[in-house]
Amino acid sequence: MKESPEDTSTTSRPRRLYTGSERPFDPEDLVMASGRDVTPERVEQARRLIEEKGAAAVERYLP
Repeated sequence: MKESPEDTSTTSRPRRLYTGSERPFDPEDLVMASGRDVTPERVEQARRLIEEKGAAAVERYLP
């Protein structure tokens, strides 16, 4: 029986990938999704953006 690429992989990867706001996210997640370093100021800005735009805030970075 031939092995599939998943069987030979040495790295651990999730079986199912999620994008956008399918799962709960927090302000730190939003800052990291934007590619920036997590700082208290950016976390606060992300918190306000989440309150204002909801799920659309993260979908901007993770469609």
